[in-house]
Amino acid sequence: YCKMSLHGPPAPRLLRRWGGPVPPRGVPGDWGEEEKEEEGIPFIAEDGSGRCRLLCKPSALAQHLVRSLGRSAALRGGHWPWPHWPRLQMLWQLLEPPELEPAVARELLQLPDAGLVALDWLVEPWGAAGGGGGGGPSLVLLLIPNAAGKVTGGLLQLGLRALERGFIPVIFNRRGHNGCPLTTPRLQPFGDPGDLREAVTYLRCRHPATPLLAVSEGSGSGLLLAYLGESGSSSRLAAAACISPVFRGRDWFEAGMPWLYEWPLLLHLKRGLSRYAGSLAEAVDVEGLLGSRSLRELEESLFCRTKSRPTTWETYWERNEPLRDADEAAVPVLCLCSADDPVRGPPARSLPLELFRSSPYFFLLLTPHGGHCGFPRRGPGRCWGHEAVLEYFRAMAEFLRAEERRKGLPRPRRWGVPAVEPPVFTWQRSYTR
Repeated sequence: YCKMSLHGPPAPRLLRRWGGPVPPRGVPGDWGEEEKEEEGIPFIAEDGSGRCRLLCKPSALAQHLVRSLGRSAALRGGHWPWPHWPRLQMLWQLLEPPELEPAVARELLQLPDAGLVALDWLVEPWGAAGGGGGGGPSLVLLLIPNAAGKVTGGLLQLGLRALERGFIPVIFNRRGHNGCPLTTPRLQPFGDPGDLREAVTYLRCRHPATPLLAVSEGSGSGLLLAYLGESGSSSRLAAAACISPVFRGRDWFEAGMPWLYEWPLLLHLKRGLSRYAGSLAEAVDVEGLLGSRSLRELEESLFCRTKSRPTTWETYWERNEPLRDADEAAVPVLCLCSADDPVRGPPARSLPLELFRSSPYFFLLLTPHGGHCGFPRRGPGRCWGHEAVLEYFRAMAEFLRAEERRKGLPRPRRWGVPAVEPPVFTWQRSYTR
């Protein structure tokens, strides 16, 4: 476990200041069990009701992240009046509109099979799109919505916060999602990263000298995690983050979800798919698809009960589990999770703790309360989780810049000059030892 000392504010003093129940070891999140030795590094809980803990494998990179989070204001201050109401926090995240409704500049990217995905560049208040160029290299931040394609107010708010801090935010929309035209009778399976790979390749070509980051929300993390595992060191990403990720796709669908979460997303998907009923009819049973009463039934209708290549539920998940190639991931990934997440399920069966203990690239920031993608607080920047993710990205960029200076690695090229090697940042094995 990551046990190195915290070179920021002293952890014991900060924890006494905030108090809160002590989470047990073994299964973080089962706070009612017998108290055991705690696992991971303690931080202040943003909602003032408990403790955040960072679980990771010791390394130079982990040590830098611990120092950065330890002195960051992202994990301090603020208060949420109902920390023990995770379902309320879940609804707040799903339905709350952003503080400012951003405009977007949409690009449609054609895929090899003539399908389309949409890239929505967030537009600043004065009307300049983040993707429209600029004076010098910034950080391109790829935002991945949940698996239903719903762009929540929380995701837009994260994009706006990133825009304020100099990032270039762009939202990835899957085939047929969020108004993206469906030009082929094929949608993107839960953990098939093929379309995402095409989008990342395009972004690297458009911004060859700009570091590329990615963050996913909720069930959309299944796509990002699958991409990182399947791509390995060729992912072309400098760092990634997952907010309230779903790690085990099949278990998640089979266990069922709170109806307050499932039904709005199910209706959202049906409404979008009904627009393409004619073109989908040649591939699937549209009547059965639109009659689905759960997200699992809809997933099976779309990808298992097809007319041309039907497959079993078991075979589908052999190809689409998010962590099927997790051992191959070679990019730092911060997973921000709440122990009371009502959508992901109980921590005992939904958190792959051994992955965070053994892989030097996976970091788990676990908080007792926060719901699903909620992590709310009062005041501006209503989600402290967004601030923690942006601080993590800042820390990753700072670490790599320091390593470049120390080792004399090549600096990013100037704008407009073709890059010989696409990745701006090259992760060295020594960083994760």
